[in-house]
Amino acid sequence: MTSVTININSIEKVKKFVNVITVYDNDFDLVCDRYVIDAKSIMGIFSLDLSQNLKLNIQKDTDVDAILADIDEFIVK
Repeated sequence: MTSVTININSIEKVKKFVNVITVYDNDFDLVCDRYVIDAKSIMGIFSLDLSQNLKLNIQKDTDVDAILADIDEFIVK
């Protein structure tokens, strides 16, 4: 499993983020405090506090480099 911190603090960023990761077969979880939701679920994402940074867990190690390159604009550095 790979984890990165991301920021998707607007509606447009959420839509773009979900469109990018739905291309992959991997399972993605977003963690905010004690809540864990499916990162491919737009409705689930909107249930989180988007003003905070979120932790993205990429469950499989398949295609991780490509995924990280695709979501680079959302990663908090």
